[in-house]
Amino acid sequence: MAKDFTHQFHYIRRNTQKMVPKPIIVTTQPTSATSPPLPTTVRTEEKTKTERQTQTIRTNTSQTKTTRVELKRRTTEAWVPALILNAFDDIINNFIDPPLKPSVDPRRVLTQNFAPVDELPPTPCELLQGTLPPCLDGAYIRNGPNPHFLPRGPYHLFDGDGMLHALRISQGKPTTLCSRYVKTYKYKVENDAGFPLIPNVFSGFNSIPASAARGSLTAARILAGQYNPANGIGLANTSLAFFANRLFALGESDLPYAVTVTPDGDVETVGRCDFDGKLAFSMTAHPKIDPDTGECFAFRCSPVPPFLSYFRFDRNGNKHPDVPIFSVPSPSFLHDFAITKKYAIFCDIQLGMNPSMFLSGGSPVGSIPSKVPRLGILPRDAKDESTIKWFDVPGFNLMHAINAWEEDEGRTVVLVAPNVVSLEHAIERVELVHPVVEKVRIDLEAGIVKRQPLSARNLDFGVLNPAYVGKKNRFVYAAVGDPMPKISGVVKLDVSKGEEVGCRFYGEGCYGGEPFFVAREDAVEEEDDGYLVTYVHDERSGVSKFLVMDAKSPELRVVAAVRLPRRVPYGFHGLFVKESELRKVWVP
Repeated sequence: MAKDFTHQFHYIRRNTQKMVPKPIIVTTQPTSATSPPLPTTVRTEEKTKTERQTQTIRTNTSQTKTTRVELKRRTTEAWVPALILNAFDDIINNFIDPPLKPSVDPRRVLTQNFAPVDELPPTPCELLQGTLPPCLDGAYIRNGPNPHFLPRGPYHLFDGDGMLHALRISQGKPTTLCSRYVKTYKYKVENDAGFPLIPNVFSGFNSIPASAARGSLTAARILAGQYNPANGIGLANTSLAFFANRLFALGESDLPYAVTVTPDGDVETVGRCDFDGKLAFSMTAHPKIDPDTGECFAFRCSPVPPFLSYFRFDRNGNKHPDVPIFSVPSPSFLHDFAITKKYAIFCDIQLGMNPSMFLSGGSPVGSIPSKVPRLGILPRDAKDESTIKWFDVPGFNLMHAINAWEEDEGRTVVLVAPNVVSLEHAIERVELVHPVVEKVRIDLEAGIVKRQPLSARNLDFGVLNPAYVGKKNRFVYAAVGDPMPKISGVVKLDVSKGEEVGCRFYGEGCYGGEPFFVAREDAVEEEDDGYLVTYVHDERSGVSKFLVMDAKSPELRVVAAVRLPRRVPYGFHGLFVKESELRKVWVP
């Protein structure tokens, strides 16, 4: 594994320096670095005059043999413009906007276990330690960025195509690991072309010259018919959600993509879902599902008014009309929110469209120091924003919410979430980000907001028992940044006491991801009666494991470990889907 990793690292480094697409190996003569690789089927046969639609290429070594290349309806008129546009793309990436900053340099970003992997069909796994609990009957699926093509220019960690890594578990026994790309429209159109087409969101528009050049290139590609942005340009690389008997891969730059896990453990993309034409453009990657009603609550942000829109789905997946929030006066980067039994809670943070950073050659998305963060409380069944209440909370910038609930007969709302105290680094210096988990109490009548830090550690990706979403809960499990985005362990917090009551570190050179809580089947009253699951990678040996920890024990004791057939790159958010839920997944 170590040898394979070293080879892949040098492979990425060598090719990113050339800024060429991911190579596609064929048996014909090599093409130019800037030319689009033609999807071909190659075979050698005796010279013939039949099948006139087949292009024949004479070989240099034989006068009696020819190599016939069957093009997939691709003509010279189609790929010559692509050749020209790719050459223009290379000029942009090499001269106008080369990847000079570490945050967008693929030679730095795609190193170690952040390096991409190919798809993996269902492959058997080995149980290394302990016994898998019976409640782990289904599939643990983790989403994350995994670029399909090596970047031609600047690349940010958030820009990779979505890949799902699914561990299928049957009656407490590990069966297979499967890694598949989410077959988004972006993935399909670029896979058919053989090279990148759609510009990166977080690294493609730094500075005015870069934006003007890439904007012109994008317009030219659209006019040339290389892709249609109306079909979606998102990545579906962030998280997953299960509601209305559907399993979705999510990324906030596009609509949800329905996926399914087959009985043999394979992962298939069903398609882009607009909920009967009622959902437009995009949806948050962090919807909230009420465990009691089955309703799903979500929102979307927009660069044009309304900058924030809230909406919900009933338990059958029927979408209610949008509720535009016009009291958000400018584009704000809202990544997550929270719900209680009565309210939806939004945090208008200091991250948004920052023209000053853009003019100085930075990302158009950046921190706005002069802005005062605030929390908005909206009745979750509201039909308009007339009843929303906003509360200024200086210095509180929420990226990931953990949970919220009501107290004092609904007069007080309690929110638990990490506060990013170094928000200015959220895009370009992720390793300097330091979230601190806080408990925030909002008196809706008096307008008073009180805050209590629960830990001084660098904690994010906090989770809880899903049965307590929107209700008062006691225990939170959060990932330890060492530094972000690497995760060295997990901490258990007692929200009621405001202290740390459990901790586990994965060991030297070992890093994991977001934990996920799975309750025991017979758990009734005890909130923490269950298990934490996550993927962990050992950078020294190159081995990745699926780890199961006892969520009740103070040391978060490891009860089972499964060796995965190959490494799983670091990613974002995951989900455990029970076997009974997988059987209900709707497939058209």
